[in-house]
Parts: sequence; structure tokens; C-alpha cells
Amino acid sequence: MYWVCFYDSPLGILGLAADSAGLRALWFDVPPGIPFTLLPGPEAHPVLTRAARWLDGYFAGLDPDFRDIPLAPEGTPFQRLVWELLLQTPRGQSVTYGELAREAARRLGKPRMSAQAIGQAVGANPIPILIPCHRCLAAGNRLGGYAFGPERKRKLLELEEIGYTDKKTL
Repeated sequence: MYWVCFYDSPLGILGLAADSAGLRALWFDVPPGIPFTLLPGPEAHPVLTRAARWLDGYFAGLDPDFRDIPLAPEGTPFQRLVWELLLQTPRGQSVTYGELAREAARRLGKPRMSAQAIGQAVGANPIPILIPCHRCLAAGNRLGGYAFGPERKRKLLELEEIGYTDKKTL
């Protein structure tokens, strides 16, 4: 059984889903006009309550600790490795796809790893913001892609005061 809540953020209404394992998903583009509500029933699931408090702190410019929120994203072992690497990128700092590729290769005992493979795993992140895929930039601190749109990525980077460029390098 999943519990779902809706969170009114500066980026619009966010949906969050949790089950007995922990927080499973966060998504954008929830239709406007939906209040913060939990389904089914009136009792808040503790994971969703903690996630909402974390988001309150995050959007207030704080650096809340995510470790008291059990994150339970579903993905392949490779995706989970990449998401774990993203969790190690502190607020206000960025990492490049290439840096993640080098670290993933090292951990997997491979001589190298494709930055494109990293990009696909980053883009498959089911819990954006908490698993900070927005902190991943292309070479030269270029904005790069974002599964949830470049404007949201810009806003999240600016909230954290992370420098980036929109210019393409040759």
C-alpha cells in the first residue's frame, strides 16, 4: 500500500509517495488546487511527514539532514549506485557527469564508465530534490539536462547558490 501526499513548493505542487520501505517517489506537475492531503485516510505517514518537514527546511534555504528519511527508490543496482553518489554531493556544491562516471567506474572495478550512462541513471531518479540530481552538471559547469525541465534545474541551483552556465562549450 502506498501513501501519497501533496506538497505546495516554490516549484509548484509536488507529489510524494511512500510505503512501508520508505519514500518511493517525488514528482512535479501535480494539478493546482490540491491541498496538502494524505491518501488514504486522515493519518499522516511518518515518512511523508518527515519528507515534508525536510522540504520546508530545504526551500527555506537550510541544509536539512535527509538521513532520518528512509529513501527507497526502485531502480537497477547501477542506478542505485549513481543515486548514492548524488546523495554524497553536499548542498551548494555540484558534480559533473564525468566525475560521477569516474567514481562509479572505480567502485565497480572498471577502467572507465560512460558519462551518458551516468546521465541516464541520473535522469531516472524517482526522488528528485532529496536525491539531488539537479546538482549534476555537464563539463564546464554547463547546465546539462534535467528530466523535470531546465527551468526547475535553474531554480534549484540558484536556491543553493550553485554556479552554472547555460552556454555550450565547443
